[in-house]
Amino acid sequence: MAVKVYIVYYSMYGHVEKLAEEIKKGAASVEGVEAKLWQVPETLAGEVLGKMSAPPKSDVAIITPNELSEADGFVFGFPTRFGMMAAQFKAFLDATGGLWRTQQLAGKPAGIFYSTGSQGGGQETTALTAITQLVHHGMIFVPIGYTFGAGMFEMEQVKGGSPYGAGTYAGDGSRQPSDLELEQAFHQGKYIATITKKLKEAA
Repeated sequence: MAVKVYIVYYSMYGHVEKLAEEIKKGAASVEGVEAKLWQVPETLAGEVLGKMSAPPKSDVAIITPNELSEADGFVFGFPTRFGMMAAQFKAFLDATGGLWRTQQLAGKPAGIFYSTGSQGGGQETTALTAITQLVHHGMIFVPIGYTFGAGMFEMEQVKGGSPYGAGTYAGDGSRQPSDLELEQAFHQGKYIATITKKLKEAA
């Protein structure tokens, strides 16, 4: 039976989605792992999104809270709002009370990735504050540490991400994830999928 890794994300302008796609590729590169992309529901009205110049959503399926229980491991991604996860993703997690009550996600590994507008915009605080959500569900937070190697010490170019997980800088919205940021996202997907597989096989 395949090991299921769900990459669950919210993306308004596409930056987080690009990272999610690479994370999926990385996870799927591990033999015996089935990786799937999911979006969380949008909470803003179309009119509001239009005023914010947000592009149309992709055709990636929208996940419901109960579908989380089907996965063996997760990678959760979101843009930052004032140093924390975007409200859309928080609203989704707020709807997982049923899973929390029965601790259906307990013991399952989960990683985090993110996008911020600037270098001081919360790359690490967003991940750090998101860990509380995992803790209450009993999930196992899996940081990437410095397993990405030399890419973690890049100083010649702007690079998002940290030991907490992959990341990117959106700037004014025009900057797209760099090749190095995408490579780190691929690495995160492969890394978490490998750990998820080991945990399931040992169960």
